Amino acid sequence: MEALYLLVPMSVIVVFFTIWLFFRASDSGQFDDLVGPAMRVLQDDDSVQQHAAAPVSSKKTKRSS
Repeated sequence: MEALYLLVPMSVIVVFFTIWLFFRASDSGQFDDLVGPAMRVLQDDDSVQQHAAAPVSSKKTKRSS
């Protein structure tokens, strides 16, 4: 029962802190444009650059006689 005297105020503080963080992020404009980045992912890039694979060099190992 004594643990509730500590846990209830701590949980209320965590809830208020989370709400404060949400409103701070909302006021700074973090959630303004949700459609633009989502549509940008779906758009296909026409200019695809092909990268040549680097040749793999084979290492020679010495065998013991």
